[in-house]
Amino acid sequence: MKFQGLTVDVVGLGVAGFACADALMQHGATVSLLDEGDSETLKERATILEILGARPRIGQALQLSEDAELLVVSPGLRPSAPIIAQAQERDIPVWGELELAWQLQGGLDGPDWLFVTGTNGKTTTTLMLESMLRAGGLRTAAVGNIGVSLVEAVNSPEEFDVFAIEVGAPQLPFLYSAEPLAVACLNVADDHIDHFGSMEAYVAAKSRAFTNTRVACVYNENDETTLRMVEEAEVIEGARAIGVTRGIPAISMLGVVDDILVDRAFITDRVRAAQELAPVEDVRPPGVHNVENALFAAALARAAGVEPGAVGQGLRDFEPAPHRIQHVRTLGGVEYVDDSKATNTHAAQTSIAGYDSVVWIAGGLAKGQEFDDLVQAEQNRLRAVVLLGKDREVIRQALERHAPQVPVFEVSTTETSAIDQVVEIAREQAQAGDTVLLAPGCASWDMFKNFSHRGEVFAEAVRGLADED
Repeated sequence: MKFQGLTVDVVGLGVAGFACADALMQHGATVSLLDEGDSETLKERATILEILGARPRIGQALQLSEDAELLVVSPGLRPSAPIIAQAQERDIPVWGELELAWQLQGGLDGPDWLFVTGTNGKTTTTLMLESMLRAGGLRTAAVGNIGVSLVEAVNSPEEFDVFAIEVGAPQLPFLYSAEPLAVACLNVADDHIDHFGSMEAYVAAKSRAFTNTRVACVYNENDETTLRMVEEAEVIEGARAIGVTRGIPAISMLGVVDDILVDRAFITDRVRAAQELAPVEDVRPPGVHNVENALFAAALARAAGVEPGAVGQGLRDFEPAPHRIQHVRTLGGVEYVDDSKATNTHAAQTSIAGYDSVVWIAGGLAKGQEFDDLVQAEQNRLRAVVLLGKDREVIRQALERHAPQVPVFEVSTTETSAIDQVVEIAREQAQAGDTVLLAPGCASWDMFKNFSHRGEVFAEAVRGLADED
């Protein structure tokens, strides 16, 4: 699409929205900025863009401009939002950031795209993938839902061969024409139900990631939903289904043999051979789920032509992102772990399952989730539970129903300083050999700026604990 002279409404002034508006104006579009918020950060961004020529409407109800010819929406806007319906009634195209990025880069004329989606593990997998691509000599960047705008990367003067793109479900409803080189869906569990309205709608949004895939659609052998998504996807002729398993891989899969990550998908003799990629001990942080993440990253890297040796080197070079099963401190024989990124029940359960005895710190915004399955599955690992946040009652009720023997403590204040109380209670309940685990299973916005802020405050409180005599 030619953007010169086009009149565009951009909804949302977060990282993605700001980048979209800026890029559109650079390409000659007339841009209106729409956001119901009125925080100082939003006002600052709006002011910058207004100086560049944008028309800001901040702190007002969202209303489509009379002269709008294109609506670009942030992932935080629900697909059912009235302004989207207004655009559709007027036959005005509605794009998300990913669609705009594909159009800006000229489709296949630009860098290849590798998608990493799924409910949990996306960021770790995307960063692992970026490291493998770099080790393979490719010019790349980890972008998308990871906090770096894909539009900004596409619009940058820097030259890239391929992008490692973390894709969240809210980014997918308004993506139409992209043709990714390869796509991986790591897993699917309850999340964003409040955003989409149902689990079915959430899965349908995730499934859009596989549309028009050119080389490889990577699914999880242990998650039937991901396989079904691949089977039903409308892909480019010749795209292959590639499986990832935690065990010994069948043909066209990646898996583990004798504690070695191996490839039986991207080699010539897939029937009789398997290509060694790296020892399991090279995976950091350790854990079965991160071995799985590494295999997904390897599958995408191999689809992009990265040699086996570079895949292993990429794993060794990889630096884990913070707030993902991050060791903070050991005190009195108790390990304190920050997994603030565990913002849904599936992630929290995976985290808890990695330890034998846990004092679990949980709570925040539950996003419509239920915690019964988690509590039933992991109750024998729970020494005690400390709850905080707006929806802590949802978790407490699940504990009362399924694990009444587990001591539960609640901190009712919604001030950030509540973490200090939470950590003190956790310390009192923990015994030598236990793990005090921040794996909230909930979003953070009721009390914190984001999950990173929550993890930082937790770590600061833990480091502030006095040494034992």
